[in-house]
Amino acid sequence: MPRIQIFSTTTCPYCRSAKAFFDQKGIAYEVIDLTGDRAGQSALVERTGRTSVPQIFIGDHHVGGYDDLRALDRAGGLQPLLG
Repeated sequence: MPRIQIFSTTTCPYCRSAKAFFDQKGIAYEVIDLTGDRAGQSALVERTGRTSVPQIFIGDHHVGGYDDLRALDRAGGLQPLLG
């Protein structure tokens, strides 16, 4: 299974929802906490073009945020990424 990374902050409700989504499916993930990390936040914006969290990566694939993750799952695109 590819590595799953969730870039998040401690106060973000969508970040908590993304983590709960993976927890409910029994899928392990890595959390990169950007709370107070301006350099990390800037690097994420450069990498994704987005300023919001969560930003979710499955392997090298940028899924996007929580709503993007749920839409990908509903469309049947999540499982192929997970392998």
